[in-house]
Amino acid sequence: MSESVKLLWIDLEMTGLSPTDDRIMEIAAIATDWDFNEVATYEAVKKVGTNLMKQRMVGEFWDKYSGVRDALQAQNETGKNGRTVENELLAFLDKHFADGDQVILAGNSIHQDRKFIENEWPRLNERLHYRMLDVSAWKVVFDGKYKKKFAKPEAHRAMEDIRGSIQELKYYLGKVRV
Repeated sequence: MSESVKLLWIDLEMTGLSPTDDRIMEIAAIATDWDFNEVATYEAVKKVGTNLMKQRMVGEFWDKYSGVRDALQAQNETGKNGRTVENELLAFLDKHFADGDQVILAGNSIHQDRKFIENEWPRLNERLHYRMLDVSAWKVVFDGKYKKKFAKPEAHRAMEDIRGSIQELKYYLGKVRV
């Protein structure tokens, strides 16, 4: 366990946005310190039923990002079952976070990812603190109050999106004078 690890950044790619009807397909996690330096990373593909993907991965969003949809569907064959992924995530927490401590979850619109975690990985959810560091809250304040926007690339792939969220928070914090 590393004493410097303080935050668990997570990004999920799902078949859609309904935690009850959709499923997690891809996860990436980065453990960082409070300076947002990467200490460790984790990535996994979670296998999802082919019929569910065909039913749920439709509409305007998936039409716009058809390349992402196709890549997520193609990698599904190499996916692990959800229990295995949850076990690996718990082992990741055991290795990098203090034993018994609830872990602070961080990310962009992380409350939405948390709903999927609650639904699909209850043992992981139990390890997470009720407080979360949501970069999108910073986005709302800096856009609304200061008209400052971060040009975050929209990869819609888990690891790239987390790294973009970390860069975005660094951008906002760079504007703060202490």
